[in-house]
Amino acid sequence: MEAWLAILLIGAVLCAIMAIRSARLLAAAIWLAGVSALVSLVLYLLGAQIIAVIELSVGAGLVTVLFVFAINIAGEEAMDLRGLVPEPLAVVLVGVAAIMLGWMVLPALGVIPPLAESPFSELLWQDRGLDILVQIVLIFAGVIGVLGLIGEAPRAVPAHPPGEAELEAGSESLKEIEA
Repeated sequence: MEAWLAILLIGAVLCAIMAIRSARLLAAAIWLAGVSALVSLVLYLLGAQIIAVIELSVGAGLVTVLFVFAINIAGEEAMDLRGLVPEPLAVVLVGVAAIMLGWMVLPALGVIPPLAESPFSELLWQDRGLDILVQIVLIFAGVIGVLGLIGEAPRAVPAHPPGEAELEAGSESLKEIEA
């Protein structure tokens, strides 16, 4: 089981790196959904089934739909922004955070989580049923919103309707062209 956890965590880290390195925002959103799905699998294997379901539905489902919705509205124009933190300092801070996380997590790897007394479906629908139903409604609302944006055809609206003077000027220019 520890080998599976290591494989899943390595996969989550690789997906996170690909999300950072991705040139397109939509691809980055999909990579982040992969991170969330792999982290939810890790949580499930560690015995936190409820948190795993919430991470999967919110992290991989709702957040991904909201990212796609926002990308569709804002567009994917590339911006050349410089970071606030210099790159060497950012690398050092990430390294320190990773070391601290490892220092806190490694002692807990030898502990075997207790098994749940009730089956997963009973845990999911009886203890957290309302939360799950609200998340399902939010996910469907997001999907319907995105489909509405994708299916909406742009309308050509004139700045102002042509007046009689513009129509007469147009007909006079046609007469000049014909002559």
